[in-house]
Amino acid sequence: MSPEQIPAEHTLLPPPATEAQVPPQAWIPAPPPAPRGSFWTRVAAFAVLIAVVAAVAGAGIGWSLARAVNPQHAAQATQPSSPIQAVAPSTGSSNSSTAAIAAKVSPAIVDINTTVGNGQAAGTGMLITSTGEILTNNHVVSGSTSITVVVQSRTQSYSAHVVGVDVSEDVAVIQIDSNVSGLPTVTIADSSSIKVGDTVVAIGNALGQGGAPHVTQGQVTALDQTITASEGGSTSETLNGMIQSDAVIYAGDSGGALVNTSGQVVGMITAGQAQGFRSSASDVGFAVASNTALGVVNRIRGHEQATDLTYGQVGYLGVQVQSVDSSNAASLGRNVSSGALVTATPASGTPAASAGIGRGSVITGVGGSAVTSSDSLGTAVKSHQPGDRVSVTWIDQGGSHTATVTLAGVNP
Repeated sequence: MSPEQIPAEHTLLPPPATEAQVPPQAWIPAPPPAPRGSFWTRVAAFAVLIAVVAAVAGAGIGWSLARAVNPQHAAQATQPSSPIQAVAPSTGSSNSSTAAIAAKVSPAIVDINTTVGNGQAAGTGMLITSTGEILTNNHVVSGSTSITVVVQSRTQSYSAHVVGVDVSEDVAVIQIDSNVSGLPTVTIADSSSIKVGDTVVAIGNALGQGGAPHVTQGQVTALDQTITASEGGSTSETLNGMIQSDAVIYAGDSGGALVNTSGQVVGMITAGQAQGFRSSASDVGFAVASNTALGVVNRIRGHEQATDLTYGQVGYLGVQVQSVDSSNAASLGRNVSSGALVTATPASGTPAASAGIGRGSVITGVGGSAVTSSDSLGTAVKSHQPGDRVSVTWIDQGGSHTATVTLAGVNP
């Protein structure tokens, strides 16, 4: 859920950072597919409704942060769930239509709508249990403060929460909050037998429009691919073992299903070729292999405590910032040489706004830890849990201030 990687032939200054990942600007209609390039952008949770999302867009925290603070976040105190087993892939009829294949999967595809800062975003998920556990990409829910799920086979929408994530694999498990049962589920197949040339169908919440899932058909074009998925600015991560296909995918398809001709899930749609700033479609797509995704799912459902898994929400202050350095310190007109400069007025109701932190303030400390940059602010804030009361020190035109704030919660 973050700005697209700008093609190498263009130059763009990195956006300011926040202490949580947030979504990009609303997308524009898709151009024709572009020639293959060296960078790939996530088909991200699509900011479809509110253009003001652009005002809170930012990066700078990095993929390692959730892992670094993870020991402070334990799994919920419930009994570990039994593992979900992948089935042996079967070959569907060569005469099966795309619609017939999709019909086996679509009832278990969900629309995921999130609130991030002042904006909204949308992506896709797959029901993996009849009681409302959902597999999706971490970047679909990352940085969100609330999640709403629309199940295709139900008329109502549900609130949901993050159970756990593996940031390094871009995999998340979320859970519907209501006491639900009897929901349809996807069938997950062993992805190790997939071959180049196999027919696949991509199913997702294309362009965040909701309603019946969008369906496209293509072929597997490469296996075991390693890609660099941009998260905006200098933030990116390497994803390994990806399935590449030419089934057209769109912004909003992230977390959706890549299925074989039997309607079995063999991958989770995750990234598409960057075709220019804010492009929305790609015929070169990448999916997390089902074996990889299911491995993470079962570790989360088993409540495994490990540095690459994060459970629940992390602390959130609610500021958009950039680092204070030699290039901008002199222009601030105050005696400060490092810290995190607040570049936009914090949204009403956020901890920062409640404390009186305004645009132009420089945050220099959180919870007794010195803040010297936007990254160190993120580390300091996310080392606390939602509801923690921490001291925040900042400098503005009125001088130096310290206040105790109650941190809100945001998904890692």
